[in-house]
Amino acid sequence: MGRRKLQIKRIADRHNRQVTFSKRRSGLMKKAHELSVLCDVEIALVVFSGHGRQYEFCSGESLGNALDRYQTYVNEDAAAKGTDDKPKDDLNALWTGPGLLELISELDVDLLTTKELELLETHLATLLGQTRQRKTELTTEAVVTLHEKEKQLREEKILLENQRGKNVFYTQKKK
Repeated sequence: MGRRKLQIKRIADRHNRQVTFSKRRSGLMKKAHELSVLCDVEIALVVFSGHGRQYEFCSGESLGNALDRYQTYVNEDAAAKGTDDKPKDDLNALWTGPGLLELISELDVDLLTTKELELLETHLATLLGQTRQRKTELTTEAVVTLHEKEKQLREEKILLENQRGKNVFYTQKKK
């Protein structure tokens, strides 16, 4: 008795889908391990469940090292091709240039490691502090400008009232 051909489509039943995910994830991890041992290769595998849980396998020292190696490869490949495609997790490049807000809005934080998220948080905290400081400076300058204008308008008012008083006195004297 052979296996039947399985049609590849989303499994409707939630329980069956979870069981299938668990079994296939384990099988995928096993195959990755076997491939790394048999062929003496470094493998990094990251799987995110439908609930957002992360599962990872790395045959090398650490997943972070494997991802750094991949990042270096991608950057070198892009440089060799002469493209300006920047990987999404190149966080240091985010903090310079005119398209900062656009880059941040396009950033997929679900793909970032804990270290990268901490770096992002640090950069955002620094940027927020600088933004608040600049806003305070501009607000203070605006308040000072308004006070100066208010002082000038009061002086003009006093001058106009004095001129009006003289004009009233002058017209009364003429009569």
